[in-house]
Amino acid sequence: MSAPTTPRPATEALPDPTPIAAAATAATPPAPRRGGLDWRVRFAVLSVIWGFSFLLIKVGTEAYAPFQVALGRVAFGALALLTVLMLRRERLPRGRRTWAHLTVAALLLNTAPFSLFAYAELSIPSSLAGICNATSPLWGMALSLVALSEDRPTRRRLAGLGLGFLGVLTVLGAWQGFSGVDATGTALALLASLCYPIGWIYVRRTLAGTPGSPVALTGAQLGISTVQLLLVSALFTSAPHSFPLWPTLSVIALGALGTGLALQMQYGLVTEVGPTTAQMVTYFIPVIATTAGVLVLGEQLHWNTPVGAAIVLAGAALTQTRPPKPPTKPTPTASSPADSAPSSPAGA
Repeated sequence: MSAPTTPRPATEALPDPTPIAAAATAATPPAPRRGGLDWRVRFAVLSVIWGFSFLLIKVGTEAYAPFQVALGRVAFGALALLTVLMLRRERLPRGRRTWAHLTVAALLLNTAPFSLFAYAELSIPSSLAGICNATSPLWGMALSLVALSEDRPTRRRLAGLGLGFLGVLTVLGAWQGFSGVDATGTALALLASLCYPIGWIYVRRTLAGTPGSPVALTGAQLGISTVQLLLVSALFTSAPHSFPLWPTLSVIALGALGTGLALQMQYGLVTEVGPTTAQMVTYFIPVIATTAGVLVLGEQLHWNTPVGAAIVLAGAALTQTRPPKPPTKPTPTASSPADSAPSSPAGA
């Protein structure tokens, strides 16, 4: 991404498997295409990469402890982004305050949710984990009503919130008493999806307008998460005795592709087509995760899973709608009588 603009940390829900503290968002205007692959092709590739992330987690946990899977994910992701920084000759962000806030962001947006998803997939299918991840916009909307005064509820968004959680109950088969669903694993996956909007709100309040490129901020954040997970893994897990081929390749791909290359592609899409279109990738992730789980891992699929997932995505889409902005009044000129009138508060 050739973006000389100053990025803002994520202020909108970017409900992908690898949320970040430095995504270019609505403040970044779409840029004209400068050759290379068409954005639709990159959009499709990004959807596949993030959709397969849950399958890669599942395969990784066959040989490694959940904390180790999360560690490999952030370590290889950080390595990929730091390599990009070296090639571009860009520096990491500076300032103790920035690094302190990035430490909290790394915990909320990487260390905790990545570990929780890995633990969840010890007992639930990767397809269910992907659907739980799609509830992040629902949690985000609910939390923003409390934590962000500028995010005012509308009937449509409240309806989306209710519809989304109805979809969750459908996926879990609530009318059957949640039979056949591991309660602990599902709760961990939903808790992981809750971590993301908490992290977004924190970043929005503390890191908005921080100087530095998205790659620099995200690379620093993943580097901090790597240190955090190194400490946790050293305390609570033992070193692996072997490195089986497929689980090892899955963890490497999860980090280098799903957390490194994919973020680069996301930045490019946001810059080229805007955040609204780029965020649409969210609605393809659970579809691809479910398809991959069924076709590759042989996971069972009952009717309520795709139906509930569709309801969740419909609710999530409604929660992301914003009321139209009122038309901007012409700015008074120096000779206008309005110059001597008191201005009205914003939004009045």
